Amino acid sequence: MTTPDLVPDTKDWTWVLSRACPECGTDTHALPREEIGPRLLASANALVAALQRPDAAVRPRPDVWSPLEYGCHVRDVCRVFAGRLHRMLTEDGPAFENWDQDATAVADGYGGQDPAVVARQLLAEARTLAGAFAAVPEGGWERPGHRSDGAVFTVLTLGRYLVHDPAHHVHDVTLQ
Repeated sequence: MTTPDLVPDTKDWTWVLSRACPECGTDTHALPREEIGPRLLASANALVAALQRPDAAVRPRPDVWSPLEYGCHVRDVCRVFAGRLHRMLTEDGPAFENWDQDATAVADGYGGQDPAVVARQLLAEARTLAGAFAAVPEGGWERPGHRSDGAVFTVLTLGRYLVHDPAHHVHDVTLQ
């Protein structure tokens, strides 16, 4: 179960669009659009493998998520980004509401979910989102959208930004 021991992540991670992440090594700033889906699926598969560990629901420390919690988070990231991608392709310059990942983890009881169910859901959501990025029409890659904090994305930079999140969490669970 998610506990209040976690310090909410309030970092602005948009810098991953301009340089490699020093923690996980993921570099997406020049990632070709054709690699968005395959990289997302590779990370999802690695997280599914972590969800099969007997200790998948165990936190390594009270202030660090378990592989199960990371799996839930990435599943939900895929859902949120699928909605954002859809809006960017169907609306002119949509503004995205803030998504509080920490509040979602608590409200949805990430730590108490079934790892096998989460693994199936994660793969399904990642496949759906990878397919959505593969289906972006040629003229759609530069369509804009922006977060409530003012960060502006194109469909391409949204995909690149997305790729870092699950890759970073694969790194997180391999350290455990």
